[in-house]
Parts: sequence; structure tokens; C-alpha cells
Amino acid sequence: MLFPQPPTVARGRFRAAALLTGAALLALGACTVGPWYHKPSILPPETWTTASNPAAPEWPALDWWRGFKSSDLDGFIGQAETANDDLRAAIARVEEADAQRRIALAPLLPAVGASADATRGRQPVAGTGVYQTGNDFNPLLTASYELDFWGKNRAGYQAAAYTEKASRFDRTTIELTVLSGVATTYFQTLELRDRLRIAESNLGNANEVLRGLRLEERAGTATALDVAQQETVADTVNATIPPLREQLRQSEDALAILVGSTPEQVAVSRGQLDDIALPQVRPGLPSELLARRPDVAEAEAQLIAANANIQAARAAFFPSISLTANGGYESAALATLLTPASRVWLIGADLTQPIFQGGAILGQYRYSQARYRELLADYHKAVISALANVEDALIAAQQTEDQVARQRQATDQARRAYRFADAQMHAGTINVLTLLNTETALFTADDALAQAKFAHLQALVSLYQALGGGWQESTSL
Repeated sequence: MLFPQPPTVARGRFRAAALLTGAALLALGACTVGPWYHKPSILPPETWTTASNPAAPEWPALDWWRGFKSSDLDGFIGQAETANDDLRAAIARVEEADAQRRIALAPLLPAVGASADATRGRQPVAGTGVYQTGNDFNPLLTASYELDFWGKNRAGYQAAAYTEKASRFDRTTIELTVLSGVATTYFQTLELRDRLRIAESNLGNANEVLRGLRLEERAGTATALDVAQQETVADTVNATIPPLREQLRQSEDALAILVGSTPEQVAVSRGQLDDIALPQVRPGLPSELLARRPDVAEAEAQLIAANANIQAARAAFFPSISLTANGGYESAALATLLTPASRVWLIGADLTQPIFQGGAILGQYRYSQARYRELLADYHKAVISALANVEDALIAAQQTEDQVARQRQATDQARRAYRFADAQMHAGTINVLTLLNTETALFTADDALAQAKFAHLQALVSLYQALGGGWQESTSL
């Protein structure tokens, strides 16, 4: 129904628009975390259990992998940053969350729309029996706004904003996991190349000894048993080569997946573990760790979002109040459409109080509370897991470094023993069994050294990952 507009309509329409805009700005200005949210207090230890170098703490840089001084690794990392599918999916989830945040912002702002009607019709004139044909032109501008007295819309936006923030932290966590996986898989590939090279070298040595024993057998200075025992050693070493080749191919295939390529496009054809530098990682205090772990930041952002959802669910118990306004022109003729006499306007308010919803509102409120408690437990677990990850990585880095040193010494001793045994065997001062034992010990030591080197590199990568990979939380929303 349309009403004629008094001379003060323009001032009334501007006042209504100012009221709606002012209310929206107040709602936006109040977009903060609810007063009853408190960050869970979890006291970290004062120092790490595993001894480190507290005199010179240095958190990892964002490009932590460059500390290994490998141009091939740098290339694979760069490829993964642009082509890894898990990372692409995480980026898409951030964009999804950003869109949801924009959607949640809409109820905090006035909704404004425009419409225009133009009709021509014929209808009877009441009480006369005469029909009249006429036109009606009606352009209108409409506006509506829900007064957010109880903070429902504000809390909904807040939940969406922190969910988006959590998605960004999740993207960082996935990126760190992917890059750590690239480094570990690349080092594993080098390890398998080293072990395959060692096995082929050992096979060559075993075959060389076998040829010598066969010559001595013909000369009568060695027995058929001596030859058979050396054949067993050579065949045993030979049998280790196919599984190593299989594992090497599988490792290269895994690396291809991580860098977003097909298997035939990735092959590590050069390099060995000894080419990789061993960076020194010196973590700072445990109290600084939580601000450097994106997974912990993600857990807290989800917790804050859940807290906001509780506020929104609680506000649903209270009435909602909406303001509406429209104004425009209505005339039967285009010539008089924009004259003051053709102006029309309407202002209204609407109050809706839920009375009976079959328990839906109460159920949503209780669900939001239970979800908050679930995420609170997840946050606590994320914190203590982060601290434990660093402790585990520190002890692994320390002990694998010691293992490499000891295994290197054992390998050097095994090589010396083999050289002595080989010389004494040809001099006839020892029997072939002693030579076989020292030969087998050398083969085992060489292979174990390659595995120890990889274990140490793997521990260093895990330590970088546990320390957050150089990430640091920026200012909050």
C-alpha cells in the first residue's frame, strides 16, 4: 500500500538511511572476541630436556632447507611450492574460508536494493460501471537492517573470521609438512643411491676375491669349500641389489608426487649424502615455541571460532529486531513521475521472538558448548605435542650425530681389518674363514654408515619441522 509523501519526506528518508548506516557501523566496530574467552594457560618447561646450545639460540629461517647447501634440493622445494596438490588444495580452502567470512559479514550491514515497476491496465471504476485504462510507474529504493542487540550476527562473523584464520594456519602447516617431506624423501633417495653404490662395489670386491680363490683352487692352495663360502658371500651381496633398486625407484616416485610431477619426470641422477651440509640447529626457549607453530595457532583459532559460535547460539534465544525502509516515486504518467507530489516512503520495524522450535535452539547451544570443549582438548594436545615433537627431534638429532661418528669409526676399522686379512690370506698366514668374516663385517658397516647418515639428516629435517620451519605468528585479527 502506498501513501502520499508529506513535504518533510526527504529529511525523513535521509534520517532513516543515517540510522541504518550508523547502526551497521556500531555493529562492525564491536567485532571483537567475547569477554568471557580466555586463552588456555599451559605452562611450557623452562628449558629443553635434551641439552642444546643455550648461549647462541637461533630459530630456523623461513628458507631453512638452504642450510643443507644442495641446489637440487632447492629446485625440488621450489617446484613443490608451486605444484604440490596438497598445497593447492589448502590454498583453495583458504579462499573458501575467506568467501564464508564475507558471507558472514553481510548481516552486519544494511541490505539495500532497488526496483522499478511499469504497468498498464484496464479496470472498472467502483460504482460507475465504467472501465478505465491507465498507467502506473513505481521506482523504489529499499533498505533493511537487523539490529544486533544480542551480538548474534557479530559472533557469527567472528566465528567465520577465525575459521578463515585457522585455514591460513592450516595452509602453513601443510606447506611445512610438504617441504619437510620433499627434503626427507630427497635424502632417502640419496641414501638408497649410496647403498646401491656400496652394494655394487661390495659385489665387485666379493667377485674379485672369488676369482682369486678359484685360481688358488686350481693351484691347490685353496679348497672347494673356500670357493663355495666366497660364492655364498657374493650371492648374498648380489641379492641385496634388486630390493635397493626397487626402493630407489619408489622413493623417486614419492618425490615426484610431492613436487607435483609424473614419475618419469623425476629422477635423481647425481649426488650422495656426503655432499649434503649439516646445519646446526639451536632452538630458543620452549616458551617461544607456541608462537612459532602454525598447528598450535590453528588449534587456538578454531577454539576462538567455537567460542564465538557459543555466543551466536546463546543469542538465538532472544528476539530479533529488524528495521525496514523504502522510498521512491509513483505516478500514472512519466511526465509527473519525479515531481515532489509523486514521492512515496515507508518505514517499519519488525520483532520476532522464538517461542517453540522443538528443542533446536537449545540443541544448537549445547552442541556449540560441546564443540568448544572438544577443541579445547585438541588445543591442549597440540601444545603438549609441539613440545614433545621438539624434544624427540632434539634427542634424535643428537643421538644420530653420535651414531654417525661411531659408525664411521667402525667402518674405518672394518676396512682396515679387511685389508690386513686380505694381505695375510694371500701370504698364507690366515685361513679363508677369517677373510670372509672381515669381508662381511666391512659390507655391513658400509651399509650401516649410509643408513646412519640418512637417519641424522632425517632428524634434522624433523627438528626444523618441530620448530615451525621459521614461521612466526603475526598480529591477530
